[in-house]
Amino acid sequence: MNGLEIARKYYETYGKPMLEEEFPELLPHLAIGFVGSGSERFGFDDIVSRDHDFEPGFCIFLPGEEVIDRRNAFLLERAYGKLPKEFEGVKRQWAAPVGGHRNGVIRTADFYREKVGKEDGNLSLSEWLTIPDEALSEAVNGEVFSDPYGEFSEIRARLTAMPEDIRLKRLAGHLLLMGQSGQYNFPRTLLHGEPEAASLSCHEFVLSAMKVFFLLEGRYLPYYKWSFRALRALPGGTEIADDLSYLLSSDHRNPDVAKQKAEIIEKMAATVICRVKSIKRLSEAEARENRGFCVSGGTNDLEPLAYAVNDVIADPEVRGWNILAGV
Repeated sequence: MNGLEIARKYYETYGKPMLEEEFPELLPHLAIGFVGSGSERFGFDDIVSRDHDFEPGFCIFLPGEEVIDRRNAFLLERAYGKLPKEFEGVKRQWAAPVGGHRNGVIRTADFYREKVGKEDGNLSLSEWLTIPDEALSEAVNGEVFSDPYGEFSEIRARLTAMPEDIRLKRLAGHLLLMGQSGQYNFPRTLLHGEPEAASLSCHEFVLSAMKVFFLLEGRYLPYYKWSFRALRALPGGTEIADDLSYLLSSDHRNPDVAKQKAEIIEKMAATVICRVKSIKRLSEAEARENRGFCVSGGTNDLEPLAYAVNDVIADPEVRGWNILAGV
């Protein structure tokens, strides 16, 4: 049983009966779930994860004090604290976890302020570009068990997908970085006899490629240590993850390995180009203007595609920002 399953069962076994018995008048205003920081909110936890910040618990999200005042919030906290200290062989934490309060009674406004900087999740276009993917992923991960009041879920829905112009801006920037780091700088650094710089080029290519595949799926890339797990869960993600893993882990000081890495980079570029060109705005623009994104010799060049994506951004201000503004 993983952390999310434990949280749901703990709530249904102890939390829900407690709330129904002791706080029936507050129930219509509460959101209950298991959302936020920690591998268990993503379903990525395992036995190793239980060495820190892991416990049976759930979140009780409250609206503002005009709906549930401080006294009732305190009573909820006290009642939550009295719930069983062990469940399914897992003990409750006595010390606050790294990063602060994760379970128990949390104001909805405080949760979203911490994750995205806005209590209501209403972000301007420029603000969308300043929030790391991992923070956005923590704002919308996990599961909401109950939310009759609807406030928490409304904000969650607002943040689940970034505005299309922001998605395209981020996509354009990472396509450009993929081309620069993988297609251009990786072979050149090897020719210069700089294997360390080639390793950095591979790292930059892998990170931007991951961002691109998540952007194409309309998903947020979580914290880096879970990125490959999350990538493998995407459609076709296992093969992509295997190729990217080879780029990171193999020794390109071997000429045969270096050649294979270059081939993987071009294969990845071709895959990305096919998928990016299926984006409605871009496919319409390409059909209208008869654009092509394949340079001579059959090499798939990502740089012109990056600028083509930027060109179809509808908002003139966003389109005019530096192409790397979203990376």
